[in-house]
Amino acid sequence: MSKIAILILAAGGSSRMGQPKQLLKWGKNSLLGHTIENVLKTNTHEIIVVLGANFNSVKQEIKNYPVTILNNKDWSQGLGTSIAYGVHYLLESSSSADGVLIVLADQPFVDRDYLEKMMTSFSSSRKQILATAYDDDIQGVPVLFDASYFEELSKLTGDVGAKQCIKRHQLFVKTLVPPVKNVDLDTLEDYEKEYRLKFKN
Repeated sequence: MSKIAILILAAGGSSRMGQPKQLLKWGKNSLLGHTIENVLKTNTHEIIVVLGANFNSVKQEIKNYPVTILNNKDWSQGLGTSIAYGVHYLLESSSSADGVLIVLADQPFVDRDYLEKMMTSFSSSRKQILATAYDDDIQGVPVLFDASYFEELSKLTGDVGAKQCIKRHQLFVKTLVPPVKNVDLDTLEDYEKEYRLKFKN
């Protein structure tokens, strides 16, 4: 098994949600806590959580988990800065990760089994990128990058995220289809609808 670091992105200001998305209730946990617990069940090499907006209150929520917590003070400039911040940490640390699996805190239907499938499908040192399939032939997160892309990822800026890197290296991209529809919870309406469907009983 390759050594895969998992990077959880949870730095956003949740402007469309109107409150910190990371702390929204999800069952008996918060959205971010649920994501971390899923990740902790995988055979990962290291877990890094990038926070930003509402840093102190969100950190308080997750402080007891065995994860590395980073504070991206440039979070308002976009998702790309959080990826860059987390991958820069990997480059500067003593980590020997063969790849990094990027996960969002607002995709609660991405489960441990799917993340494990991504990790076991990965072959290191082949410039491989494993992306998740969305509707309309879009490739996105969760996405797993070989360590050969760390330098490039550490220089990302703005709100484009990893999509530009995926497009640039399409020859090396393999797309996996998740077992359930990949839903992002961007608005309060999205959240309330999906919460009712999941926990209606």
